[in-house]
This record gives sequence, C-alpha cells and structure tokens, in this order.
Amino acid sequence: MKNKKSSVNNLQYCGFIAIIGRPNVGKSTLMNSILGQKISITSCKPQTTRHRIIGIDTEENYQSIYLDTPGFQIKEKSAINRVMNHVANNSLHHADLLIFLVDALKWTKDDERLLIKLKNCNIPVILCINKVDCLKDRSRVMLQMQEVSIKMNFTTIIPISAKYSRNIDILKKYVRRYLPKSMHHFPSKDIIHCSQSFMASEILREKLMRFTGDELPYSLTVKIEDFDYNTVTSILFINALILVERNAQKKIVIGKYGKKIKTIGSAARIDMQKAFSCQVYLKTWVKVQLGWTNNQSRLSELGYLDYL
Repeated sequence: MKNKKSSVNNLQYCGFIAIIGRPNVGKSTLMNSILGQKISITSCKPQTTRHRIIGIDTEENYQSIYLDTPGFQIKEKSAINRVMNHVANNSLHHADLLIFLVDALKWTKDDERLLIKLKNCNIPVILCINKVDCLKDRSRVMLQMQEVSIKMNFTTIIPISAKYSRNIDILKKYVRRYLPKSMHHFPSKDIIHCSQSFMASEILREKLMRFTGDELPYSLTVKIEDFDYNTVTSILFINALILVERNAQKKIVIGKYGKKIKTIGSAARIDMQKAFSCQVYLKTWVKVQLGWTNNQSRLSELGYLDYL
C-alpha cells in the first residue's frame, strides 16, 4: 500500500494553456498576473504582443505552461499581420486548454468571429470576463455571463480582473483540473522560456510604444545587435537597433534634440536592470527600413517566423 501511495504522489501533470482573445483585451496582463511577475510587455495599444510568449507556473506536481498569443488580426493588411495570426492559430491548435478572454465592458464582432473559431477546435475552453473592476454594477457581469454562456458550452465562466489579480487563484486551480498526466517540460524554477536578448528587445519595444503615444503607428520593431556581459565590470552591454518604415517615424522616435529616445532608453534600461539583476549599458540607434512589416525574409531575420 505504501508503494502505491508513493507512486500516486509522484505523478506529474503538465499541459499547455493558450490565452486567446481579440487585440488589447488584456492577455499579457493576465499572463503576468498568473505568474506573479511581469514577463509579457503591456500597453494600451493593439499589437503589443507580436510573438508567442511562454510562461511557466509550477506548483508541486502541476506545471501549467501558458502561451500569451498575439491578438487575432481580422484584417491581414500586411505580412506581419498574417504572421501574428499564424502564431495565434498554431498556439490554439497545440494547446490542451484554452482561456478565451473577453472584456466585461463590451462584446464585439471580433469576439464573435473568434468564438466561431473556438467552436471548431474541439479543445476545452474557459471563458474569462476581464476588467470587472471597471463595472460599478455587478449585475452587468452576471447578465453578460448569462448571455455568453448560451453562445458556447464553456467548461466554466470566471469573472476576473487581470490588472488587480482578482479571481486569478480560482482560474489557476481550475486550469490544473485539465492538465494531462505528463512529465514536466521545464525545471520547476523556470518562469519564462525565452532568451534574455529577446526579453531586452521586448522591454525596449514596450517603452517605444508607450512613450510615442498615438504619434507612431505599429511599424516599429527592435533587434538586439549585441548582448554581452562583462564579468570584470559586472556590466551588461546591449546594443539595440530600432527599425521604422519612414523618415518621419524616425524623427518621432528620436524627438527634438534627441530627448525622446533618451527618455525611452532610460526607462528601458531601468527595467532591464531589474530583469537581469545587474547594471546595464544600453545603446540605441534608429534606422529606416522601408516595408519591413511586409517583407517575409526581413520578418524571418527579426524572429517573427520562429513559431510557425
């Protein structure tokens, strides 16, 4: 009997959970809230997440591997939009469980289109209604839960606030019910599966999107040219290339007398030092690359095709 009990306790459960939703609904904020620290960049703009970010939540015998996916692009205006849709679709079809994230404030046509896609997946779906903290009238949440529950046979519906981590523990416990018996894919201490240079590029891109406001469209990206840690000085040297598509965009990023790029670089460096626990020397420069968002080979060089 002791041997049987021991074998049961040693069972491991591991699975992939894709967080799906329209752009700017709070998927990255939810991922960060689940893991208890920031690993996905966030902003109030759509298309903030362009790659698939892998976050790992290990608790005792359970390892939940969350996939923060780009928001589905209804209009594929360029190659990068098509790439983001491919990344989201691949994550969707390789998951053991889906979290469908919607906004408590509104149900949109994009949500409806995505719901149709989820119905054809044959994968269990948890519906999470986000931003309930923004509603003064709680009856509105109950009404939306009733209305949406008719649309599809969800495994459960959980109202949450990703920003304030409301009901996140309930969500995590429910996720574990659907993890298949499997050996863990990552060491228990791992929280994110990506390179440090990728993290650096994402931190800088987040600051670019935040500090350029609505002036700059989504035609910028970051490429880390050098990422070297000096063991003698204990300083991490990072050279980052910022790509834009037009000269006017380059001027916006640099700003008058170079003030804007200095502000962006300073904010990025502070976050990088927190992430890498060392002093960081960050050097940035801006380059115009005409049509990079619609150039397949350029997208491949920048790592956008890694998960296709």
